[in-house]
Amino acid sequence: QVQLEEAGGGLVQAGDSLRLSCEASGRTFNMYNMAWFRQAPGKGREFVAGISAVGFSREYADSVEGRFTISRDNAANTAYLQMNSLEPEDTAVYYCATPSRAYGVVRRDESLYDYWGQGTQVTVSS
Repeated sequence: QVQLEEAGGGLVQAGDSLRLSCEASGRTFNMYNMAWFRQAPGKGREFVAGISAVGFSREYADSVEGRFTISRDNAANTAYLQMNSLEPEDTAVYYCATPSRAYGVVRRDESLYDYWGQGTQVTVSS
């Protein structure tokens, strides 16, 4: 079994920064892509960022491009999401996710991810 545990959410003001972490256990971390999704109140789950297992290629949603940075530390079995210049529109529950298959590129479709963390709340006040 694969378990993902997010941490680092909180209440911040617009313009502030947060760094989310996602620690994985249960399998070899370095073989699989990692991604972050978010779900705002009344909205569906949205792809935020992803990073590949090989080459550390990165993909971002247009809404966070230039503000967020996804990274991974394979030795620590941990993925990160550095969020800068936070906006009220970024308020959501943020989920870490990983697929059961070793895809060669980052996938944006939530249906292709099989393991999810419990989520961490990020609230950005104006």
